[in-house]
Amino acid sequence: MHLRGLSTGRAGRRAWAATVTAGVLAAGLLSGPAASARPVTEPSSTTMSVPSPPGGANVRVLIFYGSAAAGDESPVVNAGIEAIERIGLTGPQERRFAVEATDDASVFTDGSRLGTFHAIVFLTGGGDVLDAEQEAGLEAYMEAGGGFVGLHDAARAEPYSDWFTGLIGARPAASSPTALQRAVVEVGDRQHPATRELPVQWRRADQWPNWVKNPSGEVHTVARVRESTYAPGASANGWDHPVSWCRDYDGGRSFYTGMGGTVSSYDEADFQAHLRGALLWTTRLVRADCKATITGNYRAQRLTKPNQAGLNDQIGEPHGLVTAPDGRVLYIGRGGADSSRPVVTDWNDPDVGTGQAQIHVYDPRTQKVTLAGELTVFGNKGGGDELVKVEEGLLGIELDPRFSENGWVYLHYTPHSGLDRDRQTAARRVSRFTLDPATQKLNLSSEKVLLTWPVQVHSCCHAGGGMAWDSKGNLYIATGDNNSSQFSDGYSGNNPAPNYKGLSFADARRTAGNTNNLNGKILRIHPESDGTYTLPAGNLFTGRETDEGGGRTRGEIYVMGVRNPARISVDRSTDVLYAGWVGPDASVPSTIWGPAKYDTFAVISRAGNRGWPYCMGNKQPYRDRNLPDPSKPLGWYDCDHPKNESPNNDGLMNLPPVTGNNIWYAPQGGAPDYPRDAQGVPSYRQDEATYLLPWLKGGGQAAMNGPVYRYDAASTSAAKWPAYWDGKWFVGDFYDADQPRDAVLTDPRTQGDGGLPVHAESLKKIVPIGNDGIKNLMDWKFGPDGALYVLDYGRGFFTSDAKSALWKVTYTGGGPTPAANLLAR
Repeated sequence: MHLRGLSTGRAGRRAWAATVTAGVLAAGLLSGPAASARPVTEPSSTTMSVPSPPGGANVRVLIFYGSAAAGDESPVVNAGIEAIERIGLTGPQERRFAVEATDDASVFTDGSRLGTFHAIVFLTGGGDVLDAEQEAGLEAYMEAGGGFVGLHDAARAEPYSDWFTGLIGARPAASSPTALQRAVVEVGDRQHPATRELPVQWRRADQWPNWVKNPSGEVHTVARVRESTYAPGASANGWDHPVSWCRDYDGGRSFYTGMGGTVSSYDEADFQAHLRGALLWTTRLVRADCKATITGNYRAQRLTKPNQAGLNDQIGEPHGLVTAPDGRVLYIGRGGADSSRPVVTDWNDPDVGTGQAQIHVYDPRTQKVTLAGELTVFGNKGGGDELVKVEEGLLGIELDPRFSENGWVYLHYTPHSGLDRDRQTAARRVSRFTLDPATQKLNLSSEKVLLTWPVQVHSCCHAGGGMAWDSKGNLYIATGDNNSSQFSDGYSGNNPAPNYKGLSFADARRTAGNTNNLNGKILRIHPESDGTYTLPAGNLFTGRETDEGGGRTRGEIYVMGVRNPARISVDRSTDVLYAGWVGPDASVPSTIWGPAKYDTFAVISRAGNRGWPYCMGNKQPYRDRNLPDPSKPLGWYDCDHPKNESPNNDGLMNLPPVTGNNIWYAPQGGAPDYPRDAQGVPSYRQDEATYLLPWLKGGGQAAMNGPVYRYDAASTSAAKWPAYWDGKWFVGDFYDADQPRDAVLTDPRTQGDGGLPVHAESLKKIVPIGNDGIKNLMDWKFGPDGALYVLDYGRGFFTSDAKSALWKVTYTGGGPTPAANLLAR
């Protein structure tokens, strides 16, 4: 620390600070509500003051505007003082406060006087404004529980002080832009009093500092500035550019905003609301959580051990999980086996593809794992080329809404018993089983088959598998397009030619684009107690539609046109469906065939068509293929009026219009978009691409949709995630390098029509990445305790290994501050 010529070391300053701290405490800063009612003292000749608010509020705020810069007083300072004075005089009587302003730094060495203020605002032009003893006084004030608000250039104050850097949170880069620019502020914290009244996308003009070191993860960011909406300059921070944040620091509370660099800022109603909330928290008039995104406040704990050799006593090939109301976690293994079990790939062998799928139960009370049961599935063909590997098996699990009473478990799987080796097809099903609560064993003889449909298994891939309930007892079932990834150059899976014994396996228009096929869909049914199901109103089709060509529909279809939706979720507070699916394999866009691989996430508020294999992303079309030569292109598909003209289609020819999706990403970046011609066809030229979601990137990618978190204020669980995350949608990827692992906010007004997310928060330091963390995210859900449970697939494919595991991520940061008994009155 720079001591400006004084010989006092850190230990000496601390000793002095301890003396000041005693004075501050004696002055009543933290003596509780009654003792905080101190009179407003007469200002010295070097200060400005305003009268007490009507009613004689007891809370006081000190504005310090001392500056190292010579010259006249800044107009910004005057505007800031006047605005804070107005804020102190408005609002409910119990939320008002008195204001005193000074540029005399000696106030920080007068402990008895400093202790009369509930918060200090730094409204300074920056520079070396405090000497060593004055800074020690400020430190003592914070250690005694004081509040601090820093505005804009306050981040340039005390440039030699590490402690002040911590108090502020970050330092501006020397090359930060100084021009007044209009930008969009993403207000991610919808709970903090400084931001909950603000628009999620807050458009305003200011100066926007860049940061030498991004403070995200060390402070709690409440708002970010979107760099794509202004010119951030060479020192830009990127998509994660915090602009307002807070933290509990050194015994007190600190709030900083990089905004407020202009006189006009202080006339804005929204900016005044921002300041008001910051002051209410720092003065102890209200409590708030400034810990929710500080990464050190989370603990990721592996719950399961590696399997014993040759056994699946802890975990199978991880493929899905669900949490029970009593806290137990049930998770499934798809059917791949370790190296001790041979993989049969010869179609002449009756055991071809035989796998053992597992259902395990983790009990948090005993911290033990029970193997609840195993199913014999078609799902273990292992690696190899496109005609050898398989993604069938045990694909999804859900618990009945009345599971605590009936023990019913729903499984989505492909039994080996339904295999037709001659035609190389199988019968996928959704069945209901009963779990014995005493033994935690699944009664396999209790199976009730609700729904079954055919799938080709000659060629891999895309089985889907996720399931979810809404609040009305409807069960959603996600199915993959059951289509080969090859034969279309990695673009649209629409090659009508390849087939096995007459059954196409490379034309997703036979499946995802077909109104009469249950593959490549999200189905919605209402299970009944007798093991049957009925069709709820509002699905995409009734099952009675036909056309002149003889095409038909299936009434179970809620969403068509999805490729491989492994994970879906329903927010039961809104009954909105959330889904994610994997895209095709092309690594770059093609001016001939269309977009590159787009992994996709969608908010689905009504039945509809999500486009595959005709369109992806924000309605970006693919090209049709010719016959008899599918390598020759025809016209571009029409996303608003798609037609299924495939010879493999037995459904309707005229399809519902495509709804654009909310999130899509390619190896080049998040949400690629291109200029479009008069017919609305994008150029697909990489040098013309705009990336609408800069926080996203792909590469090797496999979208893994997550839940929407809902905070339970009544829960007494110490592990639950804070209210900050309430309403945020968790989106992730199987991979953990450049791929997403984020909590996002969407706009309810546009989300159902493909509106882009308005805010994203990285989770990579909370749900830890890396080989010793959760590297290969397979599924994630919140439990009734408010903790996040996560499956790590492991480091291989079609098997389980020592890294395959169930994890739990808990919050450890504690509740809002200040403590309830220390609120000012």
